[in-house]
Amino acid sequence: MRLELLTGEQALVRRSELVGVYREAFTGPPWHEKEDAVVAFHDRLTADAGRPGFRAVLATGSGKSCGFGTAWPTAAPFPTGRSYGKVLAALGPTRTAELLVGALEVDELAVAPHARGQGLAGRLLDLLCDQRRSWLLTSPSAPDAVRLYERSGWLRVGEDPDVVVFVRPERTTGVWRCSEQAETR
Repeated sequence: MRLELLTGEQALVRRSELVGVYREAFTGPPWHEKEDAVVAFHDRLTADAGRPGFRAVLATGSGKSCGFGTAWPTAAPFPTGRSYGKVLAALGPTRTAELLVGALEVDELAVAPHARGQGLAGRLLDLLCDQRRSWLLTSPSAPDAVRLYERSGWLRVGEDPDVVVFVRPERTTGVWRCSEQAETR
């Protein structure tokens, strides 16, 4: 399996590969997204690739793209739209600002069904986040994703019926640092 770290410009050159993996990963269970969601991802990727600090990781194996992740630093003030309101409701304004603003926001993480169960999602996250303070959200109706993040050392910091919010503290000199907790690993 080959993992490549991509800039925004490089991600746009490889956009069809990322969109293909998105389609494979999210049109089946537990997500069941329709083709309009795939088109929306294509359009979001086009816009997101221009964000300051945007980065992506693309995994290929046997000559085929099979996983990717995208991320960028969360801007201040905390964004609105998409699921940001649910995150803000789950954490409250103070915790949101302390934990998420300025942290690397993992926007998408996708692994094609044929590449699952091999540790690829964890490897994608490790390279994408590169030991930085990071956060992501997932659906509570995606128990495999929730277990992955918990097994990988991400901390569950909030949830509501639609989202579970995780943070990955910054790793420096053997200590995971987060405003909520510091734990020696």
